[in-house]
Amino acid sequence: MRPLDGILADVEARIAAACAASGRKRDGVRIVAVTKTHGPETVREAMECGLRTIGENKVQEAAWKIPLCPSGAEWHLIGRLQRNKVRHALALFSRFHAVDSIPVLEKIAAVADELGVSPAVMLEVNVSGERTKGGFAPGDVPAAVEKALSLPRIVLDGFMTMAPFEPEPEKTRPVFAGLRELRDAMEAEFGASFPELSMGMTNDYEIAVQEGATLVRLGTVLFGERPKARPQRAVDAGDAGESGEGGGAWDRIID
Repeated sequence: MRPLDGILADVEARIAAACAASGRKRDGVRIVAVTKTHGPETVREAMECGLRTIGENKVQEAAWKIPLCPSGAEWHLIGRLQRNKVRHALALFSRFHAVDSIPVLEKIAAVADELGVSPAVMLEVNVSGERTKGGFAPGDVPAAVEKALSLPRIVLDGFMTMAPFEPEPEKTRPVFAGLRELRDAMEAEFGASFPELSMGMTNDYEIAVQEGATLVRLGTVLFGERPKARPQRAVDAGDAGESGEGGGAWDRIID
């Protein structure tokens, strides 16, 4: 595989071209380097190449990985957050991309108040309507926004979506445009600013940038295919998986 700095230069050029095509400034888009199933050495390499925003899908994986990584990264949880993981997640991440229910919002607010932190939160919206994807239905977003704005410590500043995988990325455009239009409607309805749009991955990030993405979640395009086996973990005892079932040591340390 090519060195990361060369790959990143190509990605940066594509993002810059997508910004120019839509009349945007390049500094309005950040890369979230997704290191799911990659070890700390991948995070280290990414940071050496100037990537400082790192995304993880699971609290459990991040819990052992982050202490082994260099300091100075901004860690984002881009995967689904379960209520029984909230307390531990707040100790690890500064931003949550995929909050998908009001009970999770309420739990984040309650624990954040206890800890004295104010996490950045994004609501996941299932714009495509796919049954296999999580997130609020577009029609349920106003109620979720109203709730989030009423909760102490919650900093709601944007929305996230995932488009269906399409061999022709252009076909994803309506999904990304739909999230941007929904965001604009919510800003008008609530008189608030929601500047962040987390949308676009390896297959479709250029289209997402053209439609207003401010955070693009990139893993495979930067680091290649994910390892089939997870890297060695620092905590294995009682690991019951992200579902939290099994009652092992992991469950006891997080809530």
